[in-house]
Amino acid sequence: MKLFARHALLPQGWRRDVLLAWDAHGDLTSVIDNAVPPDGVELAEYVLPGMVNLHSHSFQRALGGRTEFAADGPGSHDSFWTWRDLMYRFARNITPDQIEAIAAQLFSECLRHGYTSVCEFHYVQRQPNGAWYDRPAETAERVIAAAGLAGIGVTMLPVLYSYSGFNDSALKPEQQRFRTDADDVLRVIEALAPLRDGQTEVGVAPHSLRAASMAQIAQVAAALPAGRPIHLHIAEQQAEVDQCLAATGMRPVRYLYDRVTVDARWCLVHATHLDASEISHIAASGAVAGLCPTTEANLGDGLFPLEAFLAAGGRFGIGSDSHVSQSPVEELRWLEYGQRLRQQRRNIAVSSERRQVGDFLWQGALQGGAQAAGRPVGALTPGRRADVLVLDGAHPKLWGLALHEVLGSLVFSGNDNLVRDVMVGGRWVVRNAQHVAQQAIAARFKQTMTELREFQ
Repeated sequence: MKLFARHALLPQGWRRDVLLAWDAHGDLTSVIDNAVPPDGVELAEYVLPGMVNLHSHSFQRALGGRTEFAADGPGSHDSFWTWRDLMYRFARNITPDQIEAIAAQLFSECLRHGYTSVCEFHYVQRQPNGAWYDRPAETAERVIAAAGLAGIGVTMLPVLYSYSGFNDSALKPEQQRFRTDADDVLRVIEALAPLRDGQTEVGVAPHSLRAASMAQIAQVAAALPAGRPIHLHIAEQQAEVDQCLAATGMRPVRYLYDRVTVDARWCLVHATHLDASEISHIAASGAVAGLCPTTEANLGDGLFPLEAFLAAGGRFGIGSDSHVSQSPVEELRWLEYGQRLRQQRRNIAVSSERRQVGDFLWQGALQGGAQAAGRPVGALTPGRRADVLVLDGAHPKLWGLALHEVLGSLVFSGNDNLVRDVMVGGRWVVRNAQHVAQQAIAARFKQTMTELREFQ
């Protein structure tokens, strides 16, 4: 099983005449540049590694565009916290069947735009009345099934969610569907173990410092098998930082790092509001900063201090979070443009080795995303998964470009989707910009959206 690329993005940069081969398990076995195309092998003009979406709440795809209305009353204003109330209301009665249908639609969209892996930060785990399903891993299994149907690789992250705020505040009624303690989460992880394979990994996600105690976080981190990923929301909003200071006397990242060992298997999601010492702590630990620029913009969270973080040697990846966008191009564009607006300069995300912004962003997000996913993805190299994007070489956005300009055009030039074909684990799941199961997945999603029309 082979594919010949006239131009392919390898870890060391663009290379010409690259022959890719993979085995029946979906792993790359050889990547040879300056090759001659064998007879009968499919040819492609531009080939990239598939992008990793390191932060997803898949059920929130059904909320897209439905929360864009202003609060009433004098002096009222909207924020992450008012959006969260609407999200809770929506999550109140959603069923496992609906969760699966929404996730399949989302994953098919993500694939068509160039994501080939997703990390699912999964916290709708109980029935609406707060009771467990017959199988505690029921809803997590449904999301994994949706990933299998769509053909995307998945890292399932069951969420630890015990409190409504700092100082171990009791959960509110609308949060009971998310309720877990450390033992609950570890049972779910154990139940999901038989589903682990080349396409599926299982880690854990303490929701946040306000929703889990440090003792719980330490317990699940110690119990999780070595090498499995740990994801955590942190410092997303200024109000969260203020609450942490009031409760602990410390800022969130410093509070976390003083109490548990954070290393390369951790992904700190958002980390929007950091001081200089917290930037240094994250960068030095090897943890990945999980950045979700379209959601962070949609919710009014703020801008991550990217330039200082990169200068400290920090690692980053991107995610679509609430799925107001399903495009890695849009996440990367927002990531760079937010910095330009903040700094009033251009071309921020570069290094001494990579001066092309598009190349730096794509390669950096691949590396950080693969680390956060805990799966062998993110590069066209032997031993990694055969997760491949083929760009539409006939598209006018790619005409007349030098090779080093291709990713700059992909990320910063217009909104046409340049992804033509997508392979995941050695299997084609998108052909000519159409998902192979698009009609069936869309029909089920349409029915689900009809059922959820009135979520108030």
